[in-house]
Amino acid sequence: MSQAHSNELLIEAEGIAKRLGRREVLVDAALAVHAGEVVTLIGPNGAGKSTLIRILLGLVKPDRGWVKRRPGLTIGYLPQRFQVDPALPMTVQRFLSLAGSTAARIAEVLDEVGLEDAAGKQVQTLSGGEFQRALLARALVRRPDLLVLDEPLQGVDMAGQADLYHRIGEVRRGSGAGVVLVSHDLHLVMAETDRVICLNHHVCCAGRPEAVSRDPSYLALFGPAVAIYTHRHDHRHGHSGEVIPLAAEDGPGDHHGPGDEHGPGDEHGEESGHG
Repeated sequence: MSQAHSNELLIEAEGIAKRLGRREVLVDAALAVHAGEVVTLIGPNGAGKSTLIRILLGLVKPDRGWVKRRPGLTIGYLPQRFQVDPALPMTVQRFLSLAGSTAARIAEVLDEVGLEDAAGKQVQTLSGGEFQRALLARALVRRPDLLVLDEPLQGVDMAGQADLYHRIGEVRRGSGAGVVLVSHDLHLVMAETDRVICLNHHVCCAGRPEAVSRDPSYLALFGPAVAIYTHRHDHRHGHSGEVIPLAAEDGPGDHHGPGDEHGPGDEHGEESGHG
């Protein structure tokens, strides 16, 4: 993956408006992503998240507004829905080679996403989590400067979700690539997200995930039941649930440090329609 300059602006959109039929999907939406930055786009079903992503990618033209991409920008894209014909025999190796890469690079990227032993497997035999990791590998195979992931958790269990987000964070740290992530699960992505944009046809609020989780506009959309709380690891819990302060002799491996964030139970849902 190419090493982008630190904090370099990769892509920017301003004043984006889009109408699909009689429905106004986006009104004055905006987004910017810098190198090495993870930007998470959240919002309710039908809020226009996928439409904004398609406009960023140049797949859909906005009715108003503009998109500016860094010259020579390479983009890796994981779409919200991707199906392989079950009647079509295809190994993971062949699937990734269709993206235009060498066997050496395919082996490298499969190792990067934790599928180092899957090259010879049939795509149809992969579990939901494995298939999403194969799609992530496909998005990474050309060493993109910008990684765009539209709801990458389809068919993935909770353990697989946490693993996938961790790998996305590792990709960002190892490559300096920018990441745009569409998600319904703000609490799950907090540890890997630098900035959140809450979209409901327009930008309701934006900023650090901790701030967005307390914003009245966010709470009006998702309610306090899915609000994020910050769990500071200056203590541990005993068997009965009591809070025990960490002793000075505890080693660095006994806690995660202040500021680790956790959320309540997750929220699922696919974006309906074009939005």
